[in-house]
Amino acid sequence: MESKRPLIFVTNDDGIEAKGIHSLIEMVKPFGDVVTVAPFRVHSGKSHAITVEIPIRYRLVREWENVKVYGCTGTPVDSVKLAFSAILPRKPDLIVSGINHGSNASVSVVYSGTMGAVIEGCINGIPSVGFSLLDFDPDADFTASVHYGQKIIQHVLEDGLPETTCLNVNIPRGPLEQVKGIRVCRQAKGVWREEFERRLDPRKGEYFWLTGYFVNHENGATDTDEYALSNKYLSVVPIKVDFTNYNALESLKRIQHG
Repeated sequence: MESKRPLIFVTNDDGIEAKGIHSLIEMVKPFGDVVTVAPFRVHSGKSHAITVEIPIRYRLVREWENVKVYGCTGTPVDSVKLAFSAILPRKPDLIVSGINHGSNASVSVVYSGTMGAVIEGCINGIPSVGFSLLDFDPDADFTASVHYGQKIIQHVLEDGLPETTCLNVNIPRGPLEQVKGIRVCRQAKGVWREEFERRLDPRKGEYFWLTGYFVNHENGATDTDEYALSNKYLSVVPIKVDFTNYNALESLKRIQHG
């Protein structure tokens, strides 16, 4: 690979054979040399999980032009850590994750393996962007994702991102001509209402299957990612990797003297 070209690292949480990651590779390969390391199997909802009790293995799956694709037995965050330690020839100029099959807007960012990998890149000081499409179909149309995603990639490569900040990009479902453009916005306040459905296996053994639905607490707000998606805009939310509530620091300091 040419060392003068930007080095772009690609991963996901839907597995190395998902259509979304192949679309993401096509999105970024005009901008530089591409190294992909992603799980062999689906790791949706794994957030920032890492593997600590069993060995992780990887192998080269395919290679063409300026692209190398590796599969690994770990999680999305494992893929990033493994790439840094054993695979990449140098620190990448950009990390991208996705394109996820399904939205990661609002509070879903907390659970997302796609965004877990992005946050890991951000922690390591690398401009990082997660892409998710509001469509769970394995054969979803990623045309709009690639079209608008390239505009975002170009901006990040040219201008970078603020320190400790990464991007959560969500794309509405539908063909390119139906998408109205890009909205930079904030994360909507909402919650997943989980329900565990009780079932019986063939031997009458009890087990539970996680189901649920998303509740948007800000249906009337027009400056959120959920609003943008429902109105056929891409949502771009800057995510800051710092959980400190600075507004609460002073009020809590009396604990020090209690």
